[in-house]
Amino acid sequence: MRVNGQKIKKIMVTGGAGFIGSNFIRYAHAHYPEIELLNYDKLTYAGNLENLAGIEDRYSFIQGDIQDAARVDAAMEGVDVVVNFAAETHVDRSIYDPGDFILTDVYGVFVLLEAMKKNGQVKLFVHVSTDEVYGSIASGFFNENSPLNPSSPYAASKAGGDRLAYSYYKTFALPVLIARPANNYGPFQYPEKLIPFFVTRALQDQPLPLYGDGSNCRDWLFVEDTVRGLLTLIEKGEAGQAYNLGADQERSNNDVTRQILRSLGKPETLIRRVADRKGHDYRYALDWGKMRDLGWQPRTGFEEGLRRTVDWYLGHGEWWRKLIEKNTFQTHLRKNYE
Repeated sequence: MRVNGQKIKKIMVTGGAGFIGSNFIRYAHAHYPEIELLNYDKLTYAGNLENLAGIEDRYSFIQGDIQDAARVDAAMEGVDVVVNFAAETHVDRSIYDPGDFILTDVYGVFVLLEAMKKNGQVKLFVHVSTDEVYGSIASGFFNENSPLNPSSPYAASKAGGDRLAYSYYKTFALPVLIARPANNYGPFQYPEKLIPFFVTRALQDQPLPLYGDGSNCRDWLFVEDTVRGLLTLIEKGEAGQAYNLGADQERSNNDVTRQILRSLGKPETLIRRVADRKGHDYRYALDWGKMRDLGWQPRTGFEEGLRRTVDWYLGHGEWWRKLIEKNTFQTHLRKNYE
């Protein structure tokens, strides 16, 4: 693998013990064994080294916070590419306590960019943003030039990091590009987001708390397709550009919930209608033509991806049950719907 014609020897993956980060390391390990992988992760509630069980000998690990400038500076030595997944990502948590989101998703990005500027040897910084920075769209699609109009503290913090990354390209000519993927799902996702949350609750015959009337719509992108897209950007992306990663797999929350229940043979009586989330965006939808022009497209349809995801959670009960037992935030939320 090369970036700007130069061979990549080492990739630093921040947040590599989280959901998308661990999938990235697993995929890169399998397809690019010649590249050294560094996993830099704080190991918060959502960071779990068990996500990388079985390939411990294929990556190095540094436990650290992206807000720790000295530690980041040292870790970045000898790195060719940085892929930044490190972030606070759960919208509900951002509504209850926005502070950590601002510190990690904005200030943490600043620390990484400053380290890259001082390092002078990093060939590319891939900042992983989100489609949520655009806000909601009733019809049509957001392209990369659409205004950013985030609705939640989470989305606003990601928009801040997104634009900060771009500013370091414009002001300091750093090789930075930005990826904005649609809603991700798949193996190893912390059981707090909609799909793993509902799958694990349904497996326990617990109610599935569905916000509002359930008509909110998302485009669902299987995590392996996201990883392939990011690797495509490393090889073919242009510094200073943002790239949407969509799937054309829009489903309402009602549809997703019912499909989960059908796949597990569970009754729809488990669905519980609850008060809508504050500032809940109605619909996300992306024009991802720029990625198509680079030769990337998603390979996994939603039905196949959901089946693979459900099968994974069925086969990894010990993994998710341990996380649920420790999840005091979800325990706090349950009083709202049980």
